[in-house]
Amino acid sequence: MTGRVAIVSGGTGALGRAVSGRLLSAGAVVCVPYAVESELGGLRAGLDPSLRSRLDATRADVTDERQFGEFVRGVLDRHRRVDVLVNGVGGFAGGDLASTSLADWQRMLTLNLTSAFVGCRGVLPAMMAARSGRIINIASRAVIPPMGGIIAYTVSKAGVITLTQALAQEVRQHGITVNAVLPSTMDTPANRSAMPDADRSGWVSPASVAEVIAFLASDQAAAVSGAAIPV
Repeated sequence: MTGRVAIVSGGTGALGRAVSGRLLSAGAVVCVPYAVESELGGLRAGLDPSLRSRLDATRADVTDERQFGEFVRGVLDRHRRVDVLVNGVGGFAGGDLASTSLADWQRMLTLNLTSAFVGCRGVLPAMMAARSGRIINIASRAVIPPMGGIIAYTVSKAGVITLTQALAQEVRQHGITVNAVLPSTMDTPANRSAMPDADRSGWVSPASVAEVIAFLASDQAAAVSGAAIPV
């Protein structure tokens, strides 16, 4: 991916760090919109020093269309192109319908679905002008079939899959692919803390998910679009 420019939203989180590192190691310039300064420090600290010069991070709220639009314009000003978008921002909330407040419902839709919508709208003009691009959205294995008890999360992540499949049809004539990756429970510090007694033998590593994302971002995946790939 030498010479390619990738935007990784959520790039300072557990999965985002793995994705950012994987794309940097493949030669890409990786641009990360971030919200928490300490998490950006964690991303930088975890990278091989030889890769840090190609990490371009700027504070931006990816659920705010104005802020993300400014972020993309900055990327284009500095690097002249956007080849890849990984929509990795997200959140989790449990609760069935009766116990889910409207505020929790809206928060899940904003973090998981609106962030992907804003991300796609932000990069599509540049990708369509170039007649090339890769968009990878992060959904969840828990939504196929839809799981009860986490209804706001389930619906928001199912919406990501629908967005992926519909957008793939809209842009297929422009050389742009749109795919979704559906991780099962990932082996992250946050999940270990939340589920200390769980059997982790079936959990997936962020690095494994990042490998699938890196493939979808590559030229080798040019014929794959509209897919929802469980990991």
